[in-house]
Parts: sequence; structure tokens; C-alpha cells
Amino acid sequence: MSTNAKAAPLEGLPGWARELSEKYYSGAFVQFVLHQNVHDLVPLRRNGGVEFLSLKDSLQKGLFGQRQIVFDYDRGGGLSFSTNEMQADFRSALGGYDSFHGTNYAGGLPRNPDGVLNILDNYFRLRLLDNRKIAFSISYAETIIPGGDAHGLSPEDRNALVILKRWAHNPVFLRNDVTICLIAENLLELNQSIVQHPGVAAIALPLPDEAERLEFIEWQLKQTPLPEGSDVSPAVLANLTSGLKRVQLAGLLAHAHHNKAALTAKELGRRKRELIEAESGGMLEFVQTRFNLSNVSGSAAAKQLLSDAATAIRAGRRDVVPMGYVLCGPVGTGKTFLATCFAGDVGIPAVVLKNFRSMWQGQTESNLERVLALLKAMSPIMVIVDEADAQLGDRSSSGDSGVNNRVFAQIAQFMGNTENRGKVIWFLLTCRPDLLPVDLKRQGRAEEHLALFYPDTDEDRLAMLRVMMKKTGVKLASEAVEKLFLEKAGSMSGADIEAILVRASMKSALEKEASVDAADLQHVLEDFIPPSYPAEIEMQTLIAVSECTRRSLLPSKYRDMPREELAQRIAFLKAQVD
Repeated sequence: MSTNAKAAPLEGLPGWARELSEKYYSGAFVQFVLHQNVHDLVPLRRNGGVEFLSLKDSLQKGLFGQRQIVFDYDRGGGLSFSTNEMQADFRSALGGYDSFHGTNYAGGLPRNPDGVLNILDNYFRLRLLDNRKIAFSISYAETIIPGGDAHGLSPEDRNALVILKRWAHNPVFLRNDVTICLIAENLLELNQSIVQHPGVAAIALPLPDEAERLEFIEWQLKQTPLPEGSDVSPAVLANLTSGLKRVQLAGLLAHAHHNKAALTAKELGRRKRELIEAESGGMLEFVQTRFNLSNVSGSAAAKQLLSDAATAIRAGRRDVVPMGYVLCGPVGTGKTFLATCFAGDVGIPAVVLKNFRSMWQGQTESNLERVLALLKAMSPIMVIVDEADAQLGDRSSSGDSGVNNRVFAQIAQFMGNTENRGKVIWFLLTCRPDLLPVDLKRQGRAEEHLALFYPDTDEDRLAMLRVMMKKTGVKLASEAVEKLFLEKAGSMSGADIEAILVRASMKSALEKEASVDAADLQHVLEDFIPPSYPAEIEMQTLIAVSECTRRSLLPSKYRDMPREELAQRIAFLKAQVD
């Protein structure tokens, strides 16, 4: 870096731009990787006002506006210069290059990126002799230096990688005013030897926070005001659109304006769900439920714990809320239903983390990085992971080129970030919590382990029956039918009871009856054969007992069961099941 270079004023710059400037003026870096929200609009403040531009335009007109040579390259569009004068300067230099080397690049640059970078290497050196100040960016850098082992790259990609590495610690560049920005949405899609290079600084562009969304919304509404009938103010819009990019906000407001479609809070919620689910590539699905914790039967202690957490969140005391929960217990005990009811009670958005794994190398980690960035931006939020033991990977996994290990590390790091306490609340659902890595279910991550069990008293079974009636919409003809159920049902899971109600309802519907009578229920109960996996069910039950972190959640018969006896019985059942 030039010794007489003066630091540009940092006031008014976005956080990521301030970080880039500070690192650049430290004299240690000329090359940066800009990642995450790089395809959004970014604010450019000048002349006492603000406007919102693409990242490339913002770099050229704002951060590097005083440089004498500013341009961008991408594999599809080639070189684009900030001004015509800069382009003319490059063409002049290219003509000299052709004269010396006997080439004809003035008539058209080579199509291969490493050929372009080699020409730029010569151009940089030539213009630095004239003390020119240079800023250069590469858009969609993942197409120039893609991730993966260097041996699997094409020769031109390997050459491009070598050139960029050489630039990262080039002493001539470090002594002069040169800045090189590699722009890629996902850090993991770039070759990691560049990302981890000591001469390269990676800088994340986050999704806009509430204050930043409000500033943009107010700016955008001057151009596309909302039509009559809209019932959301700019402040409400900013509050309800966490997780959205500015370009998505612009599209949402423009759609309402041009189509004269009133934007209501309900419509905003629907559009936001669509946009977030699309942005996540289908890996996040919003939970929409008509149930809350009042609909949960049995599991009174677990229900009360979650009700207390919901009260604390609604009161703004997120600092006292656990980082996450493990909901465990044998199949059919209502783990998913309990988590869904909490989502209906808590007053914050809730999403289900869907399958983010891919058969393509590096794509799984890339998918997860995108999802975690969205979760952070949407906070406060509740995240439900079903079959968590299968989804989240393990530090000791092998045979998959380390994918599970890297997935585990990404999730563990995110879950363990105490800044997310009360902001991102995890619900890990599994009937085999023993298969969850210890690092995910320790204190500071999924701290509370809530065990759920089958109803084992008539009172619990009746409560479960009534909950399932409400869930399915099935009506029983009289209390006598409930009594019949208690006499005949025996020990059943919530899932079994739901199945019986659905079958009985079908029978009554075929007979054109308005409700399920005793004969309908009697017939179904006599015909019903519940799935029978006694060893597996007992094993899952005892594992839930051993994993539970509160004695008050355990049925009385398990509370004082010696741990050694419990462990021995689990080991025996595991051997039998296997």
C-alpha cells in the first residue's frame, strides 16, 4: 500500500465496507472475498443523501470512487469499466501489449479466465509504474476458482487460482493502492485455498437488520407508494420482514404499487413465507398451526416448561430462555405435535429445517451455510429439526469425504453461539437421542432434554383422546363412547389413537352418520392391530429416561430407577434389536 495513502472516511459506510477499509489500510491485505448477501442492493451515501445500488456499482461509485482505474470481470460478461475513459486506457494498454507480443487481444480478449487474468497482471504492473490507484472485482468468483481439490480443477481454473494467490501476497500490490475483491454468494463454493490464504480477508455482507430495512422501505416508498387499503406502516413493514433482502422488499412494494393491490399484514406474512422458502431452496418450511400448548394433553411438566419459556419470550426476556431443546421419547408420543403447539404459543416465527443434503460435492455445506445465514437474519425464530439424529451429522462420521464432519462443525458452531440465545431456539426431535452427538445436546446448545411417554393412566388416555378428536375434527356421539374407548383401548400411543379415530370416522361417514357412535368405535377397536415392536419401544422409552434432564418429567416408575440398571437394560435391548 502506498505510504502516503490516507484512509477514506469510514463514517456512513455499511459495516462490511468499514471492515474492508480498516483491513486494507492496515497494509496487510489487498485481496478480499465478499460473500453472503452479495446480490442485494447496498446503500451509497453521498451529497447528504442515500441511494441503493448493486454491490458492483456501489464499489465502483462509492468505496472505490476515487481510484483512477476501477473495473469488474465476470466469466459471462467479460470486463466492465467504471467510466469510458478507464476503458479507453485499458484498450490503449492492450494495443501496446499486442504490438510487443504479436497478439491481437485488442480485437477480443481470450475466453478463458486465466488468459484474461494474465493480461490484467501485465496491465496492473504497467499502470502501477505510473502510480495509478486500482480497484478490481471479480463477480461470480466461484465460476473462476470453484471449490474442490486442486487436482480436480481444469487447467485454466488451476492457472487462475495460482494467479490470484500470487496477487494476494504480491509485494508490489501491497506497496501501492491496489484492491482486489472476489465476490461470491457462498464462501464454500470458492476454492478453500484462496479463502484460507493468509493474504486474503473474507468479509460477510449480512442481510439487512430492522433499522436498515426501515431506511430502505422509506426510500423505496417515495418511488412506489403503497395503494389505498394497505394497513402496514413503514415501521411495521420493517419489523415483519426479517430475513428478506432489499431487492425482495423492492419487488414486494413494487408489486403492490403497480397492481394496486393493498398490502395487509396477512398478505405480507404470506408473501414473506413464499420468499423465504424460495430463498432457502425449499430447505426451510414455515410452521403454520391452529394449535397451541393448551391443546397438549399429558406431559404436564414438559408443557409447563415450554409455557414458561413462551411467556419469557413474549415478555422480551430472551436471556433466560434455553438455547435449545431435545424432545425425545418412543415413536408416536407427540414430539412433533408438542413442538408445533409451542410454535403456536410463542409468538415468533417457526420453521422446519428440511433436508439440506446434496449428492454434489460441497453443495451440502453450501446449502447449510445459506440456511444458517437466513436463520440468523430472521431471529427471533424457532427451528424444528425432525429425525435430528439422522439430519445433523456427527464429528466421527467417515466414508463421506468428511461431509458429515463439516456439517456437524457448522451446526455446532452456530448452535453454540451465545449471541443467539433466545433469538434462534432449536428443537431437536428424535426417538434415539443417544445417537445425537454429545456436542449438540450439551449445556450451551440443546440444553433441555424433555422426555415424552405414552399415556399410562385413564386420565391421560382420555385427555389424549380429546386432543386427538380436536386435531382430527372427529366427533363422538356421547360420553358413553369415550367410556367404551377407555375400556377397550388399553395402552396406546397418541398416533394409535389418532389412527383409530380416523378409521372410525370413515366408517361413520360411509354410513352417513354425523358422529362416531359406540358401534363404529367398537368395530374399529376390535379390528385394529397396532404396530408391535416391543423391544424397540422399550429401548426408546428407556433411552428417553436416561437422556431426560429433569426428574419431574419422568413417570414415577422411572424416577428412582438405578442408573446402572437402566444402562444394562438399554444395552441388552440394543443388542436384541440389532
